[in-house]
Amino acid sequence: MVVYGIPNCNTVKKARTWLEDNGLDYTFHNYKKEGVSIEMVTRFVDKKGLDIVLNKRGTTYRKLDETTKDQMTNIDAAIRVMSENPSMIKRPIIVRDNAVVAVGFDENHFKATFTAG
Repeated sequence: MVVYGIPNCNTVKKARTWLEDNGLDYTFHNYKKEGVSIEMVTRFVDKKGLDIVLNKRGTTYRKLDETTKDQMTNIDAAIRVMSENPSMIKRPIIVRDNAVVAVGFDENHFKATFTAG
């Protein structure tokens, strides 16, 4: 299982703590250190959809100029911008067995999705 995100993000911290408290092993992919490829973002968007993966509530998105925001309805443009600005990707994204099993942290979803062992 791979947890994708930014280590100082509160939502990522909550998710990682929950996984650790429940004895679940994972690898952490730090967007800031390891980067985010266009292929990676494309896979996330293909599996979950642009509306789920794009974080429109964050400051990075809100600081975009209106022209760039208007282009974000185009999937290719949105994927490119997210790969250049990983803070615009909802966090964390969790991949297990090549499936995107979680976007963000919701304790009830985690309880239903993850089982130890």
